[in-house]
Amino acid sequence: MRFAVSLLTVLGIASIIGTVLKQNEPYPNYVIKFGQFWFDLFEKLGLYDVYHSVWFLVILVFLVLSTSLCIYRNSPLMLRELRAYREGATEKSLRAFSHRASYTVAATAEARARIVQFLGQRGFRFKTVQQADGSELIAAKAGSYQRLGYILTHTAIVIICVGGLIDGNVPFKVQELLGYKKVETLDIPENEVPAISRLSVRNLSFRANMTLPEGASSNVSFMRIRDGYLVQELPFRIQLKQFRIEHYATGQPKSFESDLLIIDPDLKEPLAHTISVNHPLIYKGIAIYQSDFQDGGTKLNFNAYGLFGAKDQPIKVQSNIFKNVTLGEGDQALKVEFNDFRLFNILNLSPDGKGKPHNVGPNITYKVRDAQGQAREYVSYMQPLQLDGRRYFVTGMRATPQDELKYLRIPADEDYSLQGFMRLRATMFDPSLHEEIARRFTQDAMGDKADPDMRKKFQASVVQLLQGFDAGGYTRIAKMIEDAVPEPQREKAAQTYLKIISGATLEAYKLGLERAGLKAGEPDSNTQIFLQESLNAMSDLFFYGAPFYLQLDEFQQRQASGLQLTRSPGKNLVYGGSVLLVLGIFAMIYIRERRIWMLIKPTNEVLFTMSANRKNRDLDMEFEQYREQLRRLLQSE
Repeated sequence: MRFAVSLLTVLGIASIIGTVLKQNEPYPNYVIKFGQFWFDLFEKLGLYDVYHSVWFLVILVFLVLSTSLCIYRNSPLMLRELRAYREGATEKSLRAFSHRASYTVAATAEARARIVQFLGQRGFRFKTVQQADGSELIAAKAGSYQRLGYILTHTAIVIICVGGLIDGNVPFKVQELLGYKKVETLDIPENEVPAISRLSVRNLSFRANMTLPEGASSNVSFMRIRDGYLVQELPFRIQLKQFRIEHYATGQPKSFESDLLIIDPDLKEPLAHTISVNHPLIYKGIAIYQSDFQDGGTKLNFNAYGLFGAKDQPIKVQSNIFKNVTLGEGDQALKVEFNDFRLFNILNLSPDGKGKPHNVGPNITYKVRDAQGQAREYVSYMQPLQLDGRRYFVTGMRATPQDELKYLRIPADEDYSLQGFMRLRATMFDPSLHEEIARRFTQDAMGDKADPDMRKKFQASVVQLLQGFDAGGYTRIAKMIEDAVPEPQREKAAQTYLKIISGATLEAYKLGLERAGLKAGEPDSNTQIFLQESLNAMSDLFFYGAPFYLQLDEFQQRQASGLQLTRSPGKNLVYGGSVLLVLGIFAMIYIRERRIWMLIKPTNEVLFTMSANRKNRDLDMEFEQYREQLRRLLQSE
């Protein structure tokens, strides 16, 4: 009994873990959340799929067997006790009761009638037995159905455990143990998943997911198991006609629903039905829930800007979410994998973080993978974001999913476009223009009266700085200072170099406008801020990890509905068992079995005894109450 209670306690703790810890998440999510050490420990304990873990199912099996044995052994005794009046009690045994009293009555017949009436009024059922010495024994009982609580409680545990075993997908566990089924871990198309990793429509229970883009249909879903998945075949096909979503004013999702079409050979016509959150469709025992939504393959048009070199005009790139494109050639070719598109992004961009979040517009998530398979993830916003009162094109990058995104901020020009920065960058990073930039800057800095040799040396120094910045940004300039300037003079040299680069950047800005056929106005404070921020961004480009910047130009959104499909025949058993469990516990706690024996002797003595299944204060109080009531009742004759 104690061992069974301990196992029930373990199941209770496991259920809490299964509720608190989100189950069947992709393993990388757990690694990010807990770290490698705790991930490995929790994985060995099976905490990522508690209800289907082997130890959980073994406990259920043990409880079913042991509890069924208890029911088998004890239920007949319980039923006999429920029906028994224990009318075989002797006078000697009754006088040994701790709760007893005796009365002297004038007439036994009258006393018997009053005792019978007394017991009936208090809900006692009784049986009368004549004794050999002429005495009459009245054996009464009340609350004997309390013993049903034991049977109900144990039966409920068995039913609940059986329901858990049914929904625990035990058949798959057995097949996997015997080698007939295997969890697929490769990311391959559904039609290439081998039969050993597929579950037929006869599978007893499952919880799987399906993602359907608008207009698409499918008759399979995917069960996530450990670090892989199984393909669950369905007895019908589901088609998503339309997905709808409503948003709050802040852009956050308010509600979403899907128009589904169930295509089944058993139906004369396809079944049309709309599901929404908490309003599933149940068809052929399979519940279809609206779980989430995501992108279904949005069409994307990009302006791809090169970040190094002399070109400032973008090339056009077209693709879809979940499709790849290759940029570059040969060993330098990079594969871009477009993973997600979000139409709404609610961010709080206020400087102090106390402002209201608002929608900052669409963004895309993509990976750039090199020839060795190494990938970096990028999140890029379509529109310039307003930060600290100015607007920037923002893109985040991280080398691994565990890293925080590092953001590159490219200042928007006065037309809120990228073109101003890209034109300046192309001018600064064009080696053929360094001489001209240096000449203009030297002319502006030294005038016409400067010594020709001094002018020539200064101009050469400017060219050298521009080449250094072109090779590695501020990091390269710092290295140049470290190599050529004694340490005590480095800070002063750095300030001088930065002033020169800033001045040269202004000349590059003007030169870039001239080459583009644009008129250069008189530089103001906004222009100076733009140039300085552009310099900072150009220096950060060397840490961006990709030689291009993808600016989302246009898109044609296509949404996909996330469905969860469940078949859980054990659920009804669990519900029914839970009801029995509550009834059984209430019966055992709130129903008290009490027994009374009234021995009416020919000598005009009445012996009153009382017992209960639990000897406590309630029994003492009730006995005292009955004894006093019987005294007044029997001695009033």
